[in-house]
Amino acid sequence: MVSDPTILVADEPTGDLDRVSAAEILALIGQLNREFGKTIIMVTHDPRAAEAAHLIRHLDKGVLVAGS
Repeated sequence: MVSDPTILVADEPTGDLDRVSAAEILALIGQLNREFGKTIIMVTHDPRAAEAAHLIRHLDKGVLVAGS
């Protein structure tokens, strides 16, 4: 966050974390979005992490498709 980026890319930010730590990371990501206007692009297999998203896209056999 030193350079104050506009877009943050997070690849499986909760992948190897316990439930409590994962929730803390998602809360921090949400705060960065709400309070600091950061755009977050997150790749995840974690359904709980995906629920936090405003927009979801799915990758299906290498093709990006609309989600919810």
